[in-house]
Amino acid sequence: MPRLSEDQIAELFIAACHAELSALKPGNVHVHSGGHGMEVAQFEASAEAAAPWIAASGEKVGTRILRAVEASFAAAGCNTNLGILLLCAPVAAAAAMNLELGLRGRLNAVLANLDAGDAASVYAAIRRAHPGGLGSAPEQDVAVPPTIGLLEAMALAAERDRIALNYTTGFQDIFEFGLPELRRAQSLSDDPSLAVTTLHMAYLAQFADSHIVRKHGEAVANDVRQRAIALETLWQPVATAKALPALLEFDADLKRQGINPGTTADLVVATVFVASVCDAMGLNGSS
Repeated sequence: MPRLSEDQIAELFIAACHAELSALKPGNVHVHSGGHGMEVAQFEASAEAAAPWIAASGEKVGTRILRAVEASFAAAGCNTNLGILLLCAPVAAAAAMNLELGLRGRLNAVLANLDAGDAASVYAAIRRAHPGGLGSAPEQDVAVPPTIGLLEAMALAAERDRIALNYTTGFQDIFEFGLPELRRAQSLSDDPSLAVTTLHMAYLAQFADSHIVRKHGEAVANDVRQRAIALETLWQPVATAKALPALLEFDADLKRQGINPGTTADLVVATVFVASVCDAMGLNGSS
């Protein structure tokens, strides 16, 4: 079964970040519009800085995430990609494994082997990034060193954080929802950025964004989801250039309200990364 080199993984990670930035994704930073005090150049710089650490095959997953966060901060001066790094680091580790398994099988092996050292590094990365709406937790709060493994810590946060939930489900959202949606959109459009826009809107319509929930509450997150559903004719079966003005209006309205579907953006990058890794390995991504 094929495995990828560090250079291949780093290149695919950077490409996935660029693909997400090149697409109109209402509420997020993209080439059509900055937002939330950030611009595309900061995200591009952080992707380049993080890539060598995401692909560092000799390092534990937690160390990759922590070093990538530190490198991203040095390059961009703010938290641009914590969620992206949390999702992509285990995938990168899986892509480099020499196992007779598909990508998801390898990923499950990576997740099963995460330990307290990984948890300590990820807690340090979260403290460094200090994402908006973080708050506190009754058990294993990130303000203090963890006493359990990373997978167990993610399980405690799964009800309030969709990235944590994906750690406990073998990245179910990505493999069972996002990846099929992306493949479908790619088959219907010759424009890669419109396929990514379609993926973003599909995620936004499918799940209440947990970053929005943390910062603004469930009612606001559910309202954004319902608005994405109401705009379905603009992005189903696939977004087109004619839909961009209306989607830009939605984008501007979310940004005026300070609403950033950050978890959705993280899932989009990770889905594109998984798809490109599967392509490079000659895998279909279903196992």
